[in-house]
Amino acid sequence: MNILLTNDDGIHAPGIAALHNALNDYSHHDGPLGNIFTVAPAAPQSATSHGITYHTPLMVTNETINNQPALAVEGRPADCTKLALTNLYPEHHSPTARPDLVISGMNAGANCGINVIYSGTVAAAIEAAFIGVPAIAVSLHLDITSEHPTPDWDLAAQAARTTIDSLIQTGLPNQHEVLSINIPATQYLNDDTQTAVCPMNTHALVDQYEQRSTPRGAHYYWSTAHGLEFRSTDSGSDVQQLFERNITITPLTFDLTNHNRLSYWNDRINNT
Repeated sequence: MNILLTNDDGIHAPGIAALHNALNDYSHHDGPLGNIFTVAPAAPQSATSHGITYHTPLMVTNETINNQPALAVEGRPADCTKLALTNLYPEHHSPTARPDLVISGMNAGANCGINVIYSGTVAAAIEAAFIGVPAIAVSLHLDITSEHPTPDWDLAAQAARTTIDSLIQTGLPNQHEVLSINIPATQYLNDDTQTAVCPMNTHALVDQYEQRSTPRGAHYYWSTAHGLEFRSTDSGSDVQQLFERNITITPLTFDLTNHNRLSYWNDRINNT
């Protein structure tokens, strides 16, 4: 299997190195998952959502991950996927070549609930599904309130690899399908960790901003929210399941149409 690996934390982030190693692990009982082609942002791009670049060049440089060749793009996560599938992957393989699967991550921080909308990690995966390559986004919950906030990246990556293996053991996702995986904080990972397929929590975040002043007295605001406090949490949602220390899997769609309201608004327009 041929895999395009990308992320939003940047080419030098520990999460992508750990996931690359787990996917390429020759000591794993199934061996490497496939041939990995890595294209990731040159610098961190967290919370850039689905932004793409039009007015500046996308510079590409050669890098390495785990002593394997990789490419860094001076752009956003969605740029990396678009450029990789349109140009970089065919240039390095054959003119019509495409990977079988795109994997984005492993992100430093959970992408559960409404954070899915803001996530560059998820955007890179969704971009692949736009184009027609099935994709999986992988994110790790960082428990900053813990006495041991530094994650065990390798342990998390092995949990991600096991989860991905389970998802594709009978076949890849559909051509335009996206699956989002969240791994609980690594201090809670063990042999009893459960996996839950669940919907995303759709309640807003609790936003907090601190007003500060420059030396010249001008005011500005700095976000002090930690990103995982929600106005409400639905039972059975990805947020609730992740906070119960389960691995979560959420199938996503990029069709934002509210199909339940099409008839309503059609009647409103036609009856006026």
